[in-house]
Amino acid sequence: MTDNRTKLGIISGILLTTVAAFAPAQAADVVLSGTISSAAGQKLEGATVSAKREGTTITTSVYTDESGNYYFPALEAGKYNIWAQALGFETTKSTADLAATKKANLTLAAMTDPERRIRQLPAELLVAALPEDTSEDARIKKVFTNQCTGCHNPGYVLQFRFDEEGWTKVIGLMARVPAVFNNPNAKANPLIEYNQKALAAYLARARGPGQSSMKFTQRPRATGEAARATWTLYDLPLNPDRGIGVQGVKYNPNDGTDWSLGTTSRLGQLPHDGGIGLDGTIYYTVNDPNKNVSIGKVNAKTGEVTYLKVSNTQGNAATAHGITRDAEGNFWFDINPGRRALGKLDVKTDRITVYQTPNTMSPLGGAVTMDVDGKGKIWASAPDGVLQFDPVTEKFTDFKSVTPFKNSKGTNSTYGAAGDRDGNGWWAQMAFDTIGRADMATGKVTEVTLPSLKDELDRATPEARAFYEGFDERTNGNPLPWSQGPRRMGTDKNGDVLWVGNSWGASLARIDTKTLSATIVPFPEKTMQPYHIAVDSNHNVWANLWTSDHLVKYDPTAGKWTTFDLPVRGTEIRHVSLLEQNGVTKVVVPVYRSSQMGVLTVRSEAEISALKAQAQ
Repeated sequence: MTDNRTKLGIISGILLTTVAAFAPAQAADVVLSGTISSAAGQKLEGATVSAKREGTTITTSVYTDESGNYYFPALEAGKYNIWAQALGFETTKSTADLAATKKANLTLAAMTDPERRIRQLPAELLVAALPEDTSEDARIKKVFTNQCTGCHNPGYVLQFRFDEEGWTKVIGLMARVPAVFNNPNAKANPLIEYNQKALAAYLARARGPGQSSMKFTQRPRATGEAARATWTLYDLPLNPDRGIGVQGVKYNPNDGTDWSLGTTSRLGQLPHDGGIGLDGTIYYTVNDPNKNVSIGKVNAKTGEVTYLKVSNTQGNAATAHGITRDAEGNFWFDINPGRRALGKLDVKTDRITVYQTPNTMSPLGGAVTMDVDGKGKIWASAPDGVLQFDPVTEKFTDFKSVTPFKNSKGTNSTYGAAGDRDGNGWWAQMAFDTIGRADMATGKVTEVTLPSLKDELDRATPEARAFYEGFDERTNGNPLPWSQGPRRMGTDKNGDVLWVGNSWGASLARIDTKTLSATIVPFPEKTMQPYHIAVDSNHNVWANLWTSDHLVKYDPTAGKWTTFDLPVRGTEIRHVSLLEQNGVTKVVVPVYRSSQMGVLTVRSEAEISALKAQAQ
């Protein structure tokens, strides 16, 4: 479990390579297997087992079956650090030299310290445990869910305990943190300030010095399809210009791999969005200011990281945010050399080309999201709408939101953007609960308004309703309690459906791209907050849950949800992408807080049986 990430010096130019050391490659012919049991002798189904070869940056994780047995895919021979985890148990660590053994049986001891058990929990279980038996508790819990997850995973703050005075100070700081970076004299967030007293009292009852009002439930461990998942996580170098901690210590030693340490802090991370090339190379954008990298690429076999840089006007690396892959395997992303533009990466040459919008158009902006429509055109969000780019003519076309992004209700930049199979564009105004549609045939823009959360409307007091209805500072991070909060979206390129992740509503919006009819599909749990949506060729909807250590697949035909656990804690994932080749679907996510790129594959029952036979 040693963190092998290295810190880089400043190297000029567009390409920077060799940022980590690797052990010599060896034949990948060893199937590591074993059994995970409790100290009482119970075989543990759905336990997470991870293995990392010494000297490498690649971690592989699998899950135990109904008999407590696990089977890794073929691993290269060598010495491995191995660890197993399950909620309610201490992490058990071991080592194995696969040249000498192919078995590693581990026993997990029950976790008896109540605070360690709480710290170990994923964020959505901590939020679910917050009291909501009374109307007032339910109201203030929704305020917490909406307002206290804007810049961090809720698991991070809930792993600590403060009295009411302490929570008041924490909330007061958080109400001003976004402003402090830009204007120390800026006023506090009015929504947080309005609820500060009630919120501090509520949190002090739940996570204060006295008896807690929280009611904890256990998350079911992985079974069935979810237990056949394999995760491959690639450690990424940390930003050498960030992450100075207490007493000058650089970076938090908690990298998220040991759940008992809780949710890790956010220091030095680089990946924001990511994708995988047709040859298996992994790419990620970097939105954190730095001197070295705009786009990172990871060799999926060795874990070696290469940096690609576009310089900004100060000579530092231009930052990037969204990314998507076209049919030829090249990547498109937004890039900010001084005015946010569109970038193209030719994966064969590593050459980056920057396309700037005309001065008469808006630049790329908002929470930039990228997509390629069914006609091969590129769609990207702009602050006041959406932009389409034709790679053949190299021309931009812009479309403005029906609801102005600056109006009497507040200021709302575009969040998600997508293109459908017919070549039309779609985008979200998160604070206004609206979805825009650009009709390429007519050039007209129409709008779909999502329904508000009725239960939140009904429980609001007359005083609160008056305050919220008069609130004129709505932004992406300032949602009303009844907001759906549409973030990033994905279209079914083999159907006529747009799927939108509603972060505050804990739901999907299903929009018919022909009729514009919208249907709300709730997630199984209201603590599940989707961020981005990708749709595979079988119409399955994949969503990352940025406040949970989960990835979710929804089969709309069967109405079936499958939840995949992640092997690290506090992931805060903001993007999901797919690669479907030779009958295998790879799901790629940037694991934000632990600064990793993750690749999920789901093994068939036949593949598991073959590994089991080989192990025996």
